[in-house]
Amino acid sequence: MSDTSRRVSSAQAGPHQDLARRVDRALQHPLRKPVAEHTRHAFEHADGWRRQRLAAPLIIDAGCGVGLSTRRLARRFPDSVVIGIDRSADRLSRNHGELPDNALLVRADLVDFWRLALAEGWQPQRHYLLYPNPYPKPGHLKMRWAGHPVFPAIVALGGRLELRSNWQIYVEEFAQALYQAAGIEVGVGEYQPEDGFLTPFEEKYHRSGQPLWRLVVTLPYRPALLPLA
Repeated sequence: MSDTSRRVSSAQAGPHQDLARRVDRALQHPLRKPVAEHTRHAFEHADGWRRQRLAAPLIIDAGCGVGLSTRRLARRFPDSVVIGIDRSADRLSRNHGELPDNALLVRADLVDFWRLALAEGWQPQRHYLLYPNPYPKPGHLKMRWAGHPVFPAIVALGGRLELRSNWQIYVEEFAQALYQAAGIEVGVGEYQPEDGFLTPFEEKYHRSGQPLWRLVVTLPYRPALLPLA
C-alpha cells in the first residue's frame, strides 16, 4: 500500500550559491543570540539526567518530533543514553508508547541547546538530524542547518553524525558545508531503510515512492571551531 506525500519543490537546481559565504560568516562571527530561559532550564535538567549516567555513551536525537525516533534509538542502543530534543510541546506529548529508561525527551530550542551542550563539554558518540527540514525556497537558506549561524556548533560537538531527508539538495549542502568548515569530505547517497524506519517522515516518504537521502560522517570533537567567549 502506498501513500501520497508532496515532493519537495524548489527553484534551486543544486546547492545554494551563497552557501560558502554563509558558512564562512558563521565561522568568523559566532552566534551571540541570548539563550532562551526555557531552553536553559531544559538543558540543566537534561545535563543533570545525563550526569547520573556518565558511564553510558551519549546519543543526541536533534529535532526528534514526536519522539518515536528517540524511543527506537534507545532500544537499538540499550547501553547508550538518548536525549531527544524538539521545540514543540504538542509533538513531544503525543503517545508513542513507554519511554525506555535510557531515553529522555526535552522541549527546547535546538539553536540554544546545541550551544549550551558545546559550552558544557558534551561529546555525543552519535548525533542524529532526522527531521527533513528542507525550507526549499532559495531565500530560506539561513533556515537550513547548513546555512544557519549555529552550524559550527553542530560540527564542533563531534561524534558520528547522521542526517536524513527526502530532499537531496539539502543533504548535499550539508556535505559542502562540512568540507568548508572542517575540511572533511563526505558522500551523499540514496538509501533504503533496511534496518527499519526511525521516523514517521521517512516511512511516509518511502511509501510514497520518494527517494531518501543520507549523509553519515564521523567528526572529531572540536570546541575551538566555535569560540564561545
